[in-house]
Amino acid sequence: MRREKVKVQGERWFPSEKSFSDEMRDLWGNWYCDSETGKLRAVLMHRPGREIEGMTAETVEKYRFRGVIDPEKARREHDKLTEVYRDKGVEVHYVENQRIDRPNAMFMRDLMLMTPEGAILSRPAVSSRRGEEKAVAEKFIKLGVPVIKTINGEGFFEGANAMWIDRETVILGTGSRTNEAGAHQVERELRSIGVTEIIRTPVPYGSIHLDGFMNMVDKRKLAVFPWHLAYDTAELLMNKGIELIEVTNIEEIKNGMALNFIVLEPGKIVMPAGCPDSKAVFESHQIEVIEVELSELLKGWGAVHCMTAFLRRDTAIS
Repeated sequence: MRREKVKVQGERWFPSEKSFSDEMRDLWGNWYCDSETGKLRAVLMHRPGREIEGMTAETVEKYRFRGVIDPEKARREHDKLTEVYRDKGVEVHYVENQRIDRPNAMFMRDLMLMTPEGAILSRPAVSSRRGEEKAVAEKFIKLGVPVIKTINGEGFFEGANAMWIDRETVILGTGSRTNEAGAHQVERELRSIGVTEIIRTPVPYGSIHLDGFMNMVDKRKLAVFPWHLAYDTAELLMNKGIELIEVTNIEEIKNGMALNFIVLEPGKIVMPAGCPDSKAVFESHQIEVIEVELSELLKGWGAVHCMTAFLRRDTAIS
């Protein structure tokens, strides 16, 4: 008796059981951040272009600059900052093709938040900055950085209102630049990739982002302007073993952007020059300080931290 060959029905494709994070490096690239202090490996920046040229008193008011900016001086300062990064082995990637009517586009930190599984693309709060994120998305495509969330609907969120404490903990601030709808979207996405504790905190009148009054300076050390830090937030952080370093020179914090620094590696920071009192506080806590001259760029009310978006950091082991 001849047996009929049995035909196997079905589409015969079987799903991979690997997680996104297991495959990310091979399929997308080596992009990762779960810390503000792990060794910095790669950053995203925008060298000021045509958008800062031809400023007038009228445009200064519209875009909230302190004064008319000198384009060439601003670019030299920006180049000096990127030179520091490269000297320390940090890859610098530039966002190009930015709109020429967006002079704040140099402040890259606001436009994204890097996570262990890709970037959250911001939606700026003010209309004069909306659209900057499109050029960031284009750069992500070129680099192979996955976008795990784009803030949408009625939400708005700027990346400087989120701060990593460790792989399981993120501070998330709400205020004039991040509303509840935006924060909710960010929180939901972070929880989906393993963040278990979201510390919500208000961003007070007088600040627009977390880096106006707090910034991680070492693995378990947080520099703070104490009069803007909510007590409940401070208590939660101290209970987690975070040492709060109080920086109190108001002139340096508000006009010199003393807390607007970047950690190159645990215990080593790059900060704006011209803040001697704050520098002395950091050094008294065994923090190595590298200063950069940013007097022209400061006219845009931003400094080192504002201009630098993380693409890759080593994880900071506590």
